[in-house]
Amino acid sequence: MAADHTHSAPSAPPRVRRILVMTVVPLFVATVLAAALLWPRGGSPQTDGGADVPRYPGTVTRVVSEPCPPTPSVPEGTPRVGDGRCGTVDVRVDDGPTAGKQVRTPVPDGPGAPRVEVGDEVILVELADPTDPTTSNWNIAEHQRGTPMVWLAVVFAAAIVAFGRWRGLAALAGLAASFAILLTFVLPGIGAGRSPLLVAVVGAALIMFVVLYLTHGVTAQTSVAVLGTLGSLVLTGVLATIATAATHLTGFGSEDATTLSMFQGDVDLHGLLLAGIIIGSLGVLDDVTVTQAATVTELANANPGLTRLQLYRAATRVGRAHIASTVNTIVLAYAGASLPLLLLLTADARPIGQILTSEFLAQEIVRSAVATLGLIAAVPLTTGLAAVVTAAGRSDAPPSTDAPSPRPQPDRTEALAALSSPRTTGSDEPDRTRTTPPSEATDRWPESNRSTDTAW
Repeated sequence: MAADHTHSAPSAPPRVRRILVMTVVPLFVATVLAAALLWPRGGSPQTDGGADVPRYPGTVTRVVSEPCPPTPSVPEGTPRVGDGRCGTVDVRVDDGPTAGKQVRTPVPDGPGAPRVEVGDEVILVELADPTDPTTSNWNIAEHQRGTPMVWLAVVFAAAIVAFGRWRGLAALAGLAASFAILLTFVLPGIGAGRSPLLVAVVGAALIMFVVLYLTHGVTAQTSVAVLGTLGSLVLTGVLATIATAATHLTGFGSEDATTLSMFQGDVDLHGLLLAGIIIGSLGVLDDVTVTQAATVTELANANPGLTRLQLYRAATRVGRAHIASTVNTIVLAYAGASLPLLLLLTADARPIGQILTSEFLAQEIVRSAVATLGLIAAVPLTTGLAAVVTAAGRSDAPPSTDAPSPRPQPDRTEALAALSSPRTTGSDEPDRTRTTPPSEATDRWPESNRSTDTAW
């Protein structure tokens, strides 16, 4: 693997490092202690999700299509269910107590039913006949997706490592840590009845500490991004609480939330909505804060003469351009995730005002608006912190002895006189501008490696 040629930011002076350590370390300790107190104990709560239906992998060996029997007439305007696929499918069971057995299933039909062909790898379910428990019926539930997803994950990881090198490898480790925290702390903690908002804030802070320092290293620049992200997360949580209370959102704006309330009635869906806003904002906040901290550092390195205010203004201009594109990213991400339901809403006969203020759409609008406000606040907060840290580090650093000397300022009067005076030759030497042979003119031209610019 090739080495990472990305140059790191210069080390901050000892006084600046001490201040950052005294600020960041207590916050990290508080986050770890809060996570330890909120950590779910006693295993995950049992939900009334029904009996676990056995599922076995299989391979399709034969497909027989048949014309569907005539169906009784239905009233005009009734939506059509399925596409009328009928017949049988022979499947070889590849694993389980009946491995190697050939079973016959009906052709999958209905909304979302998989289309199967010979050679497809599918998932079989075995359902006992309620009238005769000794017999069972087999059905195809879905396709096996394990192998394509493994190859996609391999290509994904290889592309990140090939482009990012060691930094890409650290990003993959950070991604794994994020999923580990979500699966072992955030989701079990909410499922165990803890406050979803508190669990989300602590979990997001824990993810932020691990991912940022693991991906970008333990530097003053990363610490500034951490402080900016943490402050923006707290502000996002406060704004989300106020906005959801003002709009009277209950958290029942989606079918998934309603289904969850049926299986696990003690989950606070309003708190779950707030937790989703916090977790969803974290990834984009990391992007903005790291970019702003890096921008201030690079500007200070490129022009050490910039003051703290000049650094802040220049980096804020970069942040405005970044936010302008990120806002569109947030809205489109939420819209893309809810596209089927949005399409259903467009066919609604209610006035547009009622549609926009419905529970589902109001929930998405509040989610997008609050996340955007948190992003906007992250730019001045992180940029200001980075400008203060960078300027303090520059003032503490000893003056450089090998800095280039300033260029001499030209005399304006002499420059104008030189440009306006005509070119003359001596009276005893003819003007050879037009009569000198090309070869002689070439010999008299300055060397190719000399600059022909006027020395100012």
